[in-house]
Amino acid sequence: MALSLFRKAYDDGGGGGGGGRAPKRPVVGLALGAGAARGWAHIGVLDELTREGLKPDIVVGCSIGAVVGGAYCAGKLADVEDFARSLTKRRVFGLLDLSFSGAGLFGGRRLETRLMQALAEARIESLATKFAAVATEVGTGHEIWLTRGNLVEAMRASYALPGIFEPVQTGGRWLFDGALVNPVPITVCRALGADMVIAVNLNADTLGRGTVIQDHMRMERAEAEEAPPLDALGMTTRSRPRGAAGAPGLATVMVDAFNITQDRITRSRLAGDPPDAMIGVKLGRIGLFEFHRAEESINLGREAVRRAIADLREQLALVPQV
Repeated sequence: MALSLFRKAYDDGGGGGGGGRAPKRPVVGLALGAGAARGWAHIGVLDELTREGLKPDIVVGCSIGAVVGGAYCAGKLADVEDFARSLTKRRVFGLLDLSFSGAGLFGGRRLETRLMQALAEARIESLATKFAAVATEVGTGHEIWLTRGNLVEAMRASYALPGIFEPVQTGGRWLFDGALVNPVPITVCRALGADMVIAVNLNADTLGRGTVIQDHMRMERAEAEEAPPLDALGMTTRSRPRGAAGAPGLATVMVDAFNITQDRITRSRLAGDPPDAMIGVKLGRIGLFEFHRAEESINLGREAVRRAIADLREQLALVPQV
């Protein structure tokens, strides 16, 4: 049904009269992956795709991808970019309101207020570009596609990192971060009618590092390494190196656990349903909570599109036009 509606929209708007009709161009879906602070790279990706004339018809976001993607579909990407570039370590701290509910360290209300200032009462079904956000239901683990309702509420549900932000109740369900079930939502793009899906993977240069150690006692002693730096939240900015002194703290364990889980799920989902084209952004040196490094992330997003643009055009040309 969704595909037929999209076909009708393009047929109605297409050229060609009389007995012949111009071929319909493929419906392009953009899957914006999860990655916390690394997600500011999505801004650069969208800017560069637009500059190249490859504007997506469908945008599906997970976690930070839902924030940037939703803002793009609402015509407010410039506002989110200004906000991202304005962040410093101090301002990141200022956006975090401690929660006493026990469901998360932070309530997320201050960040919600900032999003509301830019997006007002925008509703997903009223956006100019088709949009969906992915979240996970607490308890059942169901993958929830948010395709209707308040846009900011959907964003909050999609990025509610377990243990960090409180879960969000919407549609009678308690939801948290969609990265736990579908970090790069290719399948959602296809279900919404995309003929071609471009995926943006924010963890492209961290995949494949995991391996199997069959006998850890036989490993050579790791060389001494410096402990990982801390970000604005006092958390490790990247995975703890082997050989680091001292037992890992709670924050380090939580971040590493989420990194590893997201890595394994991403690899599994990409293998099961690969995109037609991939934009891999090299963000390994930017930590999950280094939100103050927006300019660097945005530029890396632009660079990734420039590297991939020839392949994107080639793959688009291969999609049958009817």
